[in-house]
Amino acid sequence: MPGIDECLSGAMAIAGARAASLVDWSSGLALGSLGDSPSGDHETSAAEATDLVRAAVESQTFTTGEDRSSPLEDIIVTTGRSYHLIRFIDTVFDSRIVLHLWLDRAEGNLAAARFRLQALAEELVLG
Repeated sequence: MPGIDECLSGAMAIAGARAASLVDWSSGLALGSLGDSPSGDHETSAAEATDLVRAAVESQTFTTGEDRSSPLEDIIVTTGRSYHLIRFIDTVFDSRIVLHLWLDRAEGNLAAARFRLQALAEELVLG
């Protein structure tokens, strides 16, 4: 079962990947990063991804009603040139970890990347 380095390497092997980071969204820190950074600095990108994750988690729109028993799985942000996929990681301990993939829109396939990120998240071993 892969650890952080193998998980990030696997994410970077996805067609069109520009960057991959494992982020602790309780602290806003990157636990590991590979590739370029959308903001030029991996720690800044991790902090900004954390803000987005917290907004989604704290939103009643996304966490109430029929979906209340279904935890958030992904956040997808699209721009003219790229996709940002943020995958929530389930762990045996009460952690708040996400896998953030920055994907070039012209070279990547959003659906394929989402499924690959899901598999990487399920295989990841922290500890």
